[in-house]
Order: sequence, then C-alpha cells, then structure tokens
Amino acid sequence: MTRFRAAVVQAAPVSGDTSATVDKTIGLIREAAALGANIVVFPEAFIGGYLKGANFNIYIGARTPEGRQEFADYHAGAIVVPGPETADLAEAVREAGLFLTIGVIERDGGTLYCTALYFTPEGLAGKHRKLMPTGAERLCWGFGDGSTLDTVETPWGPMGAVICWENYMPLMRTAMYGKGITLYCAPTADDRDSWAATMRHIALEGRCFVLSACQYLTRRDFPQSMGNRITDEPEAVLMRGGAIIVDPLGRVLAGPDYSGETILTADLDTDDIVRAQFDFDVVGHYGRPDVFRLMVDEEPKAAVVTRA
Repeated sequence: MTRFRAAVVQAAPVSGDTSATVDKTIGLIREAAALGANIVVFPEAFIGGYLKGANFNIYIGARTPEGRQEFADYHAGAIVVPGPETADLAEAVREAGLFLTIGVIERDGGTLYCTALYFTPEGLAGKHRKLMPTGAERLCWGFGDGSTLDTVETPWGPMGAVICWENYMPLMRTAMYGKGITLYCAPTADDRDSWAATMRHIALEGRCFVLSACQYLTRRDFPQSMGNRITDEPEAVLMRGGAIIVDPLGRVLAGPDYSGETILTADLDTDDIVRAQFDFDVVGHYGRPDVFRLMVDEEPKAAVVTRA
C-alpha cells in the first residue's frame, strides 16, 4: 500500500502575460506543495491561454489583417519546449519535490500546439501534443502525432495526459490503458455538467485515478486586445471550472467545483487500483485480443525528412 496526495488546480492565466502566468503557476505549485500534494495537475492551455470566444476575425474563404495580428499576438505568448519558461517550472517542481502535469500552448516554428507537459523533481520529463483539436481550435492549433503518447514514471505508477475531448476518443483511451497508466490526467476546457460523468466513466473503465483540471476564466482574464464572440462584460464567466478527482471505482473524491479559483486535494491509495482490477482489467483479463486489437503508430510524422 502506498498513499499519496493529489491536487488539481482551478485557476486562470494572467491575461496576455506569459511571464506573469509562469510566476502565478510557480506560486500555485508552492501552494499545492504546502497542502501536501505529491502530484499536481493544471488545466489545458494554462500557459499561453485558451482563447474561449475568439475567432481570429476569420470567415470561409478569407482572412483579415486584424485576425492575422491576433494570431501573431497569440503566437508570441506561446512557449518553446524546452525553453526558459520550462526551466523556471522545472526549478519550482524540484524545490517542491512533486510531480506536475500542466497544459501549455507550445510554439514550434509557425505552428502552435495544445500540449501537456510532464515534470518530475529531476526536470522536464516529457510532453503530449493534443492529437485532435476540436472544432474552431483548428484555426490556431496544429495536430500532434503518435510520438508524444508519453507517460512518465512516478512512485505511484505511470502518469500521462489525455487532453479535453481526446477523452471522447475510445482508441486514445485504450492506448493509454495499454501503457498501464495509473495517474490519468485530463487537463480540459470543458466545464459542462457532463464532464464529471465522463471522468467517472474513464476512471471506472481504466481502473485508474483520474485527475481533471479546468480553468476558472472570466472575460477580465481574457486578452483584452482580442475580440470575444461570447461577451464583453468583464465579470462574465467564460469557463466555470469543474475540477474533479475520481478513484478507480468511479467514486468522486473531490469536486466538481464551480466556485472560483481553488486547489482541490484528495488522498489516494495505490492498492485501490489492484482492488478495482479484481473484476475488470480492460487490457488484461477483461480484454479479448482474439477478437479486438489496437495498433498504435508512435513514429514521428515530420513534414520534411532528409536522408543522407
């Protein structure tokens, strides 16, 4: 039996200011550590921003100078991985002595990716780029490939991330179950009531701990230089949170919380995973490889390959 404490952070970035958001993140990491957390999960796109309500002034068949400038501003606020921001986060994680999953907007050339970064006390340990941006997210984010379907080892088993509506991709979930994931992190921008039911289903299906974090975002926290199709009322809530922690039998241990910025914690026991797998192991004794098999391609898909 190994007991540990998990924390999910429900907060907003500092509007349009990546450096200040990194500082806020470091403060929240220290706050979570003071609460005794061993593992901490932040929301999707926490550093770099989730632009809920933005449309980059685009319409079918045409782009505008205003929209191009909005994208340029968004691009400038994204981070390079690894880079100075990840070095600062790595130092904060090292000092806190914990494990971290955090959503960022990653800049790679002219393309942005919605990425989850993994940190251990030894430093930046890996990343996952969102495979399938949803709807209008495709205006501003590229597509990840199978090469970042990573998990990171922790004292409590593999930690990995499935971002927002990737959680509605059954084969994506199965790929992560196949990696033996025990700490299933779900950074999200989905604040609907139905999200909690999804997290409970995944915990029960994967017999894993599910840790989901969503931003609590108001219009005031949204870059004021960008138009918003939802509202211009400064105090209007664009994302209401819904952070939640669920055990391997689908029981809610903390949340969902819609009250504002907060850190939720729960004490977890690794033996709960084994107890839950007694009657259901989706890629083990409950699998039927004679009938169903999943093949996962984890080769990088570069646009340009140079051969000597």
